[in-house]
Amino acid sequence: MPRRPATPADRRTAHAPHEVRIIGGQWRRTKLPVIDKPGLRPTPDRVRETLFNWLGQDLTGWRVVDAFAGTGALGLEAASRGAAEVLLVEQDPALVAALRTLKARLKADAVRVQRGDGVAALGALAPGGIDLVLIDPPFDAAALFAPALAAAARALQPQGFVYLEAPAAWNDAALADAGLAVHRHLQAGAVHAHLLWRCAG
Repeated sequence: MPRRPATPADRRTAHAPHEVRIIGGQWRRTKLPVIDKPGLRPTPDRVRETLFNWLGQDLTGWRVVDAFAGTGALGLEAASRGAAEVLLVEQDPALVAALRTLKARLKADAVRVQRGDGVAALGALAPGGIDLVLIDPPFDAAALFAPALAAAARALQPQGFVYLEAPAAWNDAALADAGLAVHRHLQAGAVHAHLLWRCAG
């Protein structure tokens, strides 16, 4: 029997799961709902698992900012693994409401949800105090990447990390203006995951 052509609804279902799970830590296996929103693209499980393998499983005491929080999967994964402070920044009001509901359900005292622009929120942070900045804006918002990286680098403590998820690979030359360099890189389908740190010297 021939297969029927995929409909737009099929494609949305294939590319935007209705829920994702926290992979590790105190909330391991907790389901996070995914609202059907244009541009909302939760980080794949495989990529999140690799990221936290790179970082080490225990983030006790870390200060983390998820600058384009979306579903909150990245920031909540950090909180689940012991981060002391996690700031989730999101512009969309429906997503902000969902994040606040999740925070209450999980009793996530270390998590703060802030509605606003991710780049502006990073720029408002005191320099040098953040251990991990998570940057995963919509892939069609190319203009956000460079200013977000520059603001993240200023907020980062000297041994801190920036996680960048993008539709194309970034190399050291592209990151030089922000004072960052590639520490680790993974490609999974259309996703390029980068763990960045400060340039030597």
